[in-house]
Amino acid sequence: MTVQATTAAAGGRPDWVRLMPGVFVLLWSTGFIGAKYGLPYAEPLTFLLVRLGLVAVILGLVALVTGAPWPKSWAEAGRIALAGLLVHGVYLTGVFCAIAKGMPAGVTALIVGIQPLLTAALSGPLLGERVSGRQWMGFLMGLAGVGLVVGEKLHFDSTDALGIGLALAALLGITFGTLYQKRHGTAMDLRSGAAIQYAATAAVLAVLAPLFETMRIDWTGEFVFALLWLSFVLSVGAIFLLFLLIRRGAAARVASLFYLVPPVTAVIAWAMFGERLGLLALSGMALAVAGVALVNRSAKRAA
Repeated sequence: MTVQATTAAAGGRPDWVRLMPGVFVLLWSTGFIGAKYGLPYAEPLTFLLVRLGLVAVILGLVALVTGAPWPKSWAEAGRIALAGLLVHGVYLTGVFCAIAKGMPAGVTALIVGIQPLLTAALSGPLLGERVSGRQWMGFLMGLAGVGLVVGEKLHFDSTDALGIGLALAALLGITFGTLYQKRHGTAMDLRSGAAIQYAATAAVLAVLAPLFETMRIDWTGEFVFALLWLSFVLSVGAIFLLFLLIRRGAAARVASLFYLVPPVTAVIAWAMFGERLGLLALSGMALAVAGVALVNRSAKRAA
């Protein structure tokens, strides 16, 4: 089958475009796995500083070699950097620090998993996007599904207020970062823009890490693997896919994909670490998938 035929069969979209949401969810879900591997060998801010600094250098070189356009003004560069500080800095710092403080990954995933509801509530007044009743139903189904998947791991009695606050900060960072990127950063070149975003976040971490951490790293094989995976697969692959999805679709619709992250993470943890998936978790995964499908189907009808 030719490319043209394949595209026509897909309703005007090539196969790789149709696969983008699923690939994004799979890649994003490995973030908690990478954190589990790497955090025992480095403190969270130090880990993120090395990770984001490495990616900023690589993407900066790629942008220069490939002749990528750079922002035409300092104001434009500042808007790009601010979106990066929210999406990368606040979100990643909140998640990593919460897990490092002893907060269960399942609880962190559940709190961050509220993002689609928050994004849907804010996308109307901030972006002028309309969220239908069917989409709201899908969001609520997804939230209920996420709660079922991670419900067996909730231990709020052992989680201090700091850990919950850090997870909530991560939630706000990814939510407002997504909305801000949709409003101000859709025209940025992904190569130069991402380089600016990672460099800005690394610069802030370079100030914070020495103030709050020893900056000691145990360069074990596990840490190097986690660093390389999170740097290139997550910080390059998944983030590029996220920005492409934001550019191609409504913010609320893109945010609904995050409901699939905790269930997929649970499957990966079962395969890699032998964590059991009970009937309740399996039911929650099915409910979350149905909720995301409802949101996206409703969005297509509205379009």
